[in-house]
Amino acid sequence: MQLITDINLLNDIKSNSAVFILFGGSHCSICQSIRPLLVSMLEQQFPDMTAVYVDCEKSPDICAQHSVFSLPVVQAYIEGMKIAEEVRAFGIKQLAQTIERPYSMWKSQ
Repeated sequence: MQLITDINLLNDIKSNSAVFILFGGSHCSICQSIRPLLVSMLEQQFPDMTAVYVDCEKSPDICAQHSVFSLPVVQAYIEGMKIAEEVRAFGIKQLAQTIERPYSMWKSQ
């Protein structure tokens, strides 16, 4: 997962490709524990989706612009359109199912 600290870079990635964003913090134990699980899910099921991490403690402006006010939050975008968002407690399997259809449609283009 690539660390993003520049809002312009994040917006560029969001508008031109498929991107999965984990909003977290270094002091958020849940964020740190689910991160490897999310990376594994993305590598296995969504290999063409860019994975990025936004540390809300270091980049609060990015988090505020994405309406992230509690942690963890995950958002997935395909060419600028949000296809998934989960906040706080969520299941990895359910998240993968939510992403699967729009991702497969995007890949088939």
